[in-house]
Order: sequence, then structure tokens, then C-alpha cells
Amino acid sequence: MMEEEEFEFTEDLEAILHLTPEVQLAIEQVFPSQDPLDRADFNAVEYINTLFPTEQSLANIDDVVNKIRLKIRRLDDDIRTVVRGQTNVGQDGKQVKEITRDIKQLDHAKRHLTTSITTLNHLHMLAGGVDSLEAMTRKRQYGEVANLLQGVVNVLEHFHKYMGIPQIRQLSERVKAAQSELGTQILADFEEAFPSQGSKRTGGPSNVLRDACLVANVLDPRIKQEIIKKFIRQHLSEYLVLFQENQDVAWLDKIDRRYAWIKRQLVDYEEKYGRMFPEEWCMTERIAVEFCHITKVELAKVMRTRAKEIEVKLLLFAIQRTTNFEGLLAKRFTGCTLTDQQKRPESPLDQTNPFLEDEPGEDGGSEKDEDLTKPRKPKAPDNPFHGIISKCFEPHLYVYIESQDKNLGELIDRFVADFRAQGPPKAGTEEGGAVLPSCADLFVYYKKCMVQCSQLSTGEPMIALTTVFQKFLREYAWKILSGNLPKSSSNSGGLTITSLLKEKEGYEAAKFTVDELCLICSILSTAEYCLATTQQLEEKLKEKVDKVLVERINLTGEMDTFSTVISNSIQLLVQDLDAACDPALSAMSKMPWQSVEHVGDQSPYVTSIIMHIKQNVPIIRDNLASTRKYFTQFCIKFTNSFIPKFINHLFRCKPISMVGAEQLLLDTHSLKTVLLDLPSIGSQVLRKAPASYTKIVVKGMTRAEMILKVVMAPHEPPVVFVDNYIKLLADGNPETFQKILDMKGLKRSEQSSMLELFRQRLPTPPSGADSGPSLSFSAPTPEQESSRIRKLEKLIKKRL
Repeated sequence: MMEEEEFEFTEDLEAILHLTPEVQLAIEQVFPSQDPLDRADFNAVEYINTLFPTEQSLANIDDVVNKIRLKIRRLDDDIRTVVRGQTNVGQDGKQVKEITRDIKQLDHAKRHLTTSITTLNHLHMLAGGVDSLEAMTRKRQYGEVANLLQGVVNVLEHFHKYMGIPQIRQLSERVKAAQSELGTQILADFEEAFPSQGSKRTGGPSNVLRDACLVANVLDPRIKQEIIKKFIRQHLSEYLVLFQENQDVAWLDKIDRRYAWIKRQLVDYEEKYGRMFPEEWCMTERIAVEFCHITKVELAKVMRTRAKEIEVKLLLFAIQRTTNFEGLLAKRFTGCTLTDQQKRPESPLDQTNPFLEDEPGEDGGSEKDEDLTKPRKPKAPDNPFHGIISKCFEPHLYVYIESQDKNLGELIDRFVADFRAQGPPKAGTEEGGAVLPSCADLFVYYKKCMVQCSQLSTGEPMIALTTVFQKFLREYAWKILSGNLPKSSSNSGGLTITSLLKEKEGYEAAKFTVDELCLICSILSTAEYCLATTQQLEEKLKEKVDKVLVERINLTGEMDTFSTVISNSIQLLVQDLDAACDPALSAMSKMPWQSVEHVGDQSPYVTSIIMHIKQNVPIIRDNLASTRKYFTQFCIKFTNSFIPKFINHLFRCKPISMVGAEQLLLDTHSLKTVLLDLPSIGSQVLRKAPASYTKIVVKGMTRAEMILKVVMAPHEPPVVFVDNYIKLLADGNPETFQKILDMKGLKRSEQSSMLELFRQRLPTPPSGADSGPSLSFSAPTPEQESSRIRKLEKLIKKRL
């Protein structure tokens, strides 16, 4: 029974004192104990059994109970003490809080007291300062006022939130009244010292005015501005009278006098009034800037009135003198008095200027040795004064543009006349195949104009100048380049020379002379130079013109014109050599190939073709040494023209015997060898031909060889002949097959059946399994080709 009661008591205790495992662990760590009663897993029954393990031990039960009661009493006392301690702590905290509240109140009182004392001191200072300020103002003691006024203003700022107090508001109004009186008084003093009408003071500035300027620094900024404005207006009043529009010195030819006058005035100002105004007012610069504004307006006015009298030399003279003066201002002043808009005029030099050596006033004689491809110098620092006067000349720059149009026209005419007088470059000289000197002269002049115009304006005048450049680039291309290319006698077929070619004895034909070939190469080289330099010119123009106008600079059309000249020049060289070979090809097609009895050396027509190639190509190569890519184009175009023409003449050789076909095959190989060597023929320096060129020659001449191999093949059985034709030539055109049959000399009846069989076999080429014996005329391997070439060479040596 006792065990049950104790068990219930234990459950109630656990329900009341249930702690989480984390809290229990923390307690054990802080208060370690070996007492079983402190264990988290305490079991009352087990604990009692340990106290009374046997029935005999129950005799001591009263002693055990007393000990437990004593322990409980002690725990109750400890708990009571802790609770009371917590109650005392709360009461102590309240007492501390009350003490802290008192301290805070004392701190606030101290702070307010300090503020009150400071405010009273400021008020005392303000009241005394206002009284002193008013007294000093009446006595014009500006030196003392300058120092006092700033202090009074600073003190008054502390009372901004107290303006509701009548006494404070009254002091503020007295300060404002004093400031207003000072402003009026100082302006009156300056008006008296520097009257708007009449002569200036002869003596230097007084200390009163110097101190007055210091006071103006503290007053409303408008007072300072008014002083500056009136002084500068009075200082420049003489200028407006001396250089009135109706005066002789007002015209452009005497523009130097304007700048000489202001230089004297600035020197005079520095001597007499330099120390009167504070340094930070920058009065010298302000006078110069106002002079510039007045001069710009006055010059614009006089130029509008006398616009018909402006001619280019006078205009450039005035602009040069003006830009020189603007440059002088940049060296003397910082531009701190200019607004951002004034620092960046509509006609600025802000764009990159790679030709700094061409600035106005410098010697431009060295320009002859320069061109647009040279590296440019670093950009010069911006001139904040550029355009401050010279902007007024921009509306009249059409005079300059018209002058450059006229000058360039005369320059082109001189180039034409010089070319006629001196004649084309001579072969065998240093000038042979070189760029025409007139080309360099043209672009040097272009550069000079471009730099000069960019100094005048980077706006619409640059666009107008670009239009002039375009005009004369085209004229140079037409009159100097295309106009001097050799033409046909009829001149009706454009750039063609066919009508000039006439057959002579043997296989010769009229063709260009060595000097004419040299001229064509010179024109080609010149056109290439013009093409590259025009592209650079376009880039430089875009760098100099205003950014909003960049898109209007476009010289693509002119570059295309020079590309056309290059193409026409190459075509002329190709036509010349091609036409020189025509008589030989005609002779080839007229030879009786059916009656050739044995294979000999290469035929005379081949010798003639090789002779023309060896005569022309080295000349063209040497004269195009500086433009190697265009020589390669010439070789490619000639090959693309000659090989199809050779094959067409090959088809005209009919009928052909077996021996005749062998001779033609030998001739074809000789031509193929020469064509492969064409880029370096006659050259001491052996250079491998470009792969693109070699591919064209191999492909074209191999087709010619395949044609002859098909002709050499027996036409019986027909199916084998047709299948091998399709295999070797890969040509599905019945007309080509017809030409092969004509070369073999087959009768029309045989040709009809062959053509029918050709049409039948063409869609499904044979696999070779059921077509009977096949001719071994497939495209040769490199080893087979080399072997065949050696046999042909041996045959040639035997014949020699």
C-alpha cells in the first residue's frame, strides 16, 4: 500500500517538475551532483528499496524520515531566500532607475543651459555686429566691413529658426538693409570712379575700391556681376567707337589692328587695375572674352554688309590671324570664365587631328614628302577659346570651298597637260610601272585642304569640301587614268584592243608596245594607290567632321571607280596577250591534222604562243612588282580566257588522225607546262605559283588532254567509246559529244547512232561489269602523268 502511495506522489512530482532534456543537461553541467535525488531518471521505489533493503532495516524508518524532512526544510529555506533575493533586486532596480532619471534631467538642463548661453552670446555678437556694420557702412570702411559682414551673416544663420521672435527678425532685417545699402553704395562708388561716359580715371585704383570688391564677394552675386559688367563695358567702350562698321579699320584686311588694340588694353589693365579686383575674379580673362564676343558680332555684321567683297585670300588671312589670336588666349588664360557651351562651340577642334604639323601659320613645305598613310601625331590639347571669334567666318566658307573647287580643277588640267607633254613612263626606267607622281600631288593637296578646313569648321563646310574631293577623285580617275589607257582605233568598244590586232607574217599580231604595257601597269598601280588612299581619306574626314555628320561622309563610289580602273587595266593586259595568241590558235585549227604522218617537236603555233607569253609576262610582272596580287589576278584571268579559247580551237581541228592527235597531245602538254610556269616565267627568282592559279591550269588543260585521248580512242565498240567519253569528260552536252565525233571524222550516219547511244547511256553510267572491254583512258595518276611526260620529253629530244 505504501508503495502505491509513493508511486502516485512520484508521478505528481514529475508532472510538476518536468524539464526538457536540454535543460536537464545544462543543469547537470552547471551543478554536478552524485545525489540520487538529483538524477533525471530518479525512481522513488528503487530509492526506498536502497534505504530499506531488508525487513530488519525498517526499524530505522523514523530516523530516515526525520533526515528527509530536515533536508526538505533546508531546501524550502534556500528557495525562500532566492525568491526574496529576486524581490529585493527588483526593488533596487526601481531605485536605480529613479536616480538615472534625475541624472538625465540634469543632463538636459545642462545642455539647454549651454545652448541658451551660446545663443545669448551669438545674440550679443549679432546685435553688436549689426551696430558696427551700420556705422562702418556709413563711413565707407569697406576693409573692416568685408571681415565683419561675413561674420555677421554666419552668426545670423544660427537664428534662422528663431525668426518668429520680433527682436531676432528686426536684427535680420537690419542686416539685409545694410547689405542692400552696401551694394548700392559700392555700385555708386564704381560709377563715380569709372563713369559710363567720359574719360577713365587717370590715376590708379584706390584702396576703397579694392576693399569694396572684397565686400562684393560677400554680397548678393548680382552686385559682383554688375561691377564686372560695368567695368568691362567702360573699358571696351573705346573699341566700339574705333572699330565701328563704317570705319576703314573695321574691314578684314586690317583685322590685326583689333587684336593689337586688345593686347594694349590688357597690358594697360594689368598695370593700372590688376590689383584692384580679387584674383579669383579673373578680370583680365573676362575682358578678353567680352572683347571676343563683341568682335564676333561686329565681324559678322560687317561681313554680311560687304559679302561681295570677300575673296578667299582675304578670308583665309582673317581666319588665320583670328585663330592665331585664339591660340594666344589659350596660352595666356585657362578659360575658367567660359561656360561649357562657350568652351564647346559648334565649330570645335574637338575631333582627332592627326596632322598637327599643318596648323595655320606653320611651314607646310614638308607636306610634299608626306601622305595619308603615315602615323599620326598625338592629339593636341583642346583650345577652349577656339571658335570664340572665328565661328563668325563659317557662313562665308563657301568662298573657300569654291576656291578649292577652282584650284583642284586647275590642278587636274595641269596633270593632263604634264602627262601629254612628258609622255607616259618609259620602260626600263625607275618610273616604269610606278605610281604616277600626279597621284601623290593630288592627295598631298587634299590633305592640306582637309586640315585647313578642319581648322575653319568641322560642320557643313567639311561636307561641302568632301563633295569637292569626290568630284575630283572621279575626274582624276577618268582624265588621268582611264583617259590614258591605250584604246582601240574605233574607240567604240570601250576598253578593248581587238581591232588593233592584225595578222602579220607567220603568227605575229599587232599588240601593245613595251612602253604601252608599262603605262597600263603604271595606271593600274596608281589606281591601287588611289583606292587605298581614298579609303584612308574617308577615315580621316570622319575623324575631323562633327559626329552628327559622320554618316554623310561616304567615298565608296569613288573607291569603286578606282576598282573599275584596276579591273579594266588587268583586262587590257589579258586581252593584249590573249589576242597576240589568236593567230597562232587560228593556225592550229587550220592545219591538216589528218595527214600528219609522225609526231615531231612542238608545233610552230605553240612556239609562237610561248614566245608571246615570254615577251609580255616578264614585263607585266616586273612593272607590277609592287602590286603582286594584281599580277596574280592577271595570270588567273589570262588562263581563264586562254584555256577555253584553246579548247574551242581544238574542236575545230577536224578530222584528226591518230598521229595528229598524238602531236596535239604533245603540244597541249607543252602549253600546260608553260602555263603552270607562267607567273615566274623568265624570272631569276623562282617563286611557286599560287595554288588557286595552278588548280585552274591543271583543271583546264587536263580537260584538253582528255578530249584528245577520247579522239585517239577507237570508236568500236560504240558502247565502250560512249561510256569512256562520259567517264573521262563528265560532259553530258550532246553538242560537245558531236564535236568529238567530228574530230574523229565519223560519217553522219555513224554519228547519229552514236548520239542516240550517248543519250541512252548518259542517265545511268555503266558500272564496267557488263560493258565489255574498256579503254584505259581514265584520269591519270601523278605517277602515270610523270611517266607520260618523260616519254614525251624523250620524243622531243629525239626530234631535236
